[in-house]
Amino acid sequence: MFLLKYILTVVGNLLIVVTLRVSKILASPMYFFLANLSFMDVIYSSCISPRLISEVFFGRSTISFQSRMTQLFIDHLFGGSEVILLLVMAYDRYVAICKPLHYLVIVRQWVCVVLLVMSWVGGFLHSVIQVSTIYGLPFCGPNVIDHFFCDMYPLLKLVCTDTYVASLLVVANEGFICSIVFVLLLISYGVILNSLKNFSSEGRQKALQTCGSHITVVVFFFVPCIFMYARPAKTLLIDTSLTVLYSHNPHVESTDLHTEKF
Repeated sequence: MFLLKYILTVVGNLLIVVTLRVSKILASPMYFFLANLSFMDVIYSSCISPRLISEVFFGRSTISFQSRMTQLFIDHLFGGSEVILLLVMAYDRYVAICKPLHYLVIVRQWVCVVLLVMSWVGGFLHSVIQVSTIYGLPFCGPNVIDHFFCDMYPLLKLVCTDTYVASLLVVANEGFICSIVFVLLLISYGVILNSLKNFSSEGRQKALQTCGSHITVVVFFFVPCIFMYARPAKTLLIDTSLTVLYSHNPHVESTDLHTEKF
């Protein structure tokens, strides 16, 4: 089941990327951001899902510490970049719907490139901070967690020293950022929905269709992420299932607790 969903995820997103790259009709900034979001989603899913599927097939659940840190870095790099890119896409929709006559002037090609680079840089800085927080801490063993990958809080649970400062860094770097971005997204879509009252029924329906899928992804991505990280460092039984929602959203709905050892 996971293998099938992973294949559909990769193939579907790659088809989106290829279609948007070769089509001259779909050349607006919205599709530029969508193509990059699909590319990020391919890598984001691929940094966790293949190993999870391999472990389910072959029963091997041991990984080296360096490999796990690499996976953690890639996961937060692309996850953080997606968070910022979703905010950029909300801004693009705001300009397109609320200021349609100025859209091509405000959202120019070089502006799109700058916003995309900012998304990558933001994700990189976020990932570096996360990995730096955990990398130098002492692990005394047994280094086994009930999770399908080594996320921040499960790793902090294995540390044999005081993790209060590290926990605060995780909350500030992940939970606070996700909360702020989520609030900004809600405000942006609130402004968009408020502006729809001046539209015709046909224009209102078209605008709602344009934003509907984006809002759905935002809710399924940010609500579990905020619950996971905007709280003290404590692992709960529901954490594994919630992690699936934002790390595999929307392609995997559930997973069993899986023991990892490094």
